[in-house]
Amino acid sequence: MTEDHDTSNHLRRIRSFVLREGRMTPAQQRAFETHWAHFGIDYTGKAQDFDAHFGRHAPRVLEIGFGNGEALAWASEHDLARDYLGVEVHGPGVGRLMNALAARGATNVRIYKHDAVEVLEHEIAPGTLAEVRLWFPDPWHKKRHNKRRIVQSEFVALLASRMAPNGLLHLATDWEPYAQHMLEVMEAAPDWRNSLGPDQFAEKPAWRIETHFERRGLKLGHGVRDLLYRRR
Repeated sequence: MTEDHDTSNHLRRIRSFVLREGRMTPAQQRAFETHWAHFGIDYTGKAQDFDAHFGRHAPRVLEIGFGNGEALAWASEHDLARDYLGVEVHGPGVGRLMNALAARGATNVRIYKHDAVEVLEHEIAPGTLAEVRLWFPDPWHKKRHNKRRIVQSEFVALLASRMAPNGLLHLATDWEPYAQHMLEVMEAAPDWRNSLGPDQFAEKPAWRIETHFERRGLKLGHGVRDLLYRRR
C-alpha cells in the first residue's frame, strides 16, 4: 500500500492508548538497565534490519500491545522457529517481559517501547511480517470515544502493507460491541479475507493462551471473540 499524507497524519493523530505509566518495581527498572541492550529496539524512524537484530532470517510475528507480556513470552518459547516482535507503551509490562525472557535466555524476541502505528509506518518494511496479533486492545466503549479504537480501515490497510502474502492477522476482544466493529472493518477491508468465511468469528486457537486479563473479562461475563484474517 502506498500511504498518502492524509492517512499517515490521521493514524498518528489518533491515540488508541492512554499512557498510564504506573510505578515500576525495582526489578522492572533494573530490567531496562540490564536487558534493554539485548531485547530492546530503539525507535529510529527508519526501516530496521531484523535479520541483524535476531542474527538469522526467519518468519516474524508482531504482537501489538502485549501488556504484561504473558502471552508473548509463552508463544515465543513454544515457537522457536519464528522471531517475535512486541510493541508496548507501558514501561512496567516491558520490564516484566524482559525479566521473563532473560530468565530463560530467550533469543527470538525483540521489543519496542513505542507507539505501534509509528513503528509500523517507519520501522517495519513492506512484506516483513508473517503474522500480527492484536489481542484485547482498549475497546473505548463510550460511543464518543469509538473513533479512538485502533482497528479502523486505515490501520488495517497499513497492517496489510507490512504483511507477507497470506500473512495472518489475529484479533481478539472480550467486548462484544468491539468484536462487531472489528468484524465490520475487516469484512470491508479489500486486502484481507476471513479464514473461516464471510462474517465468521473463530474458535480460540491453541496458540493464544488464556491470560490474566482474559480471565478477568470472563469472570465479568464477557464473551471472548477471535477473528482470523489472511492477507490477500
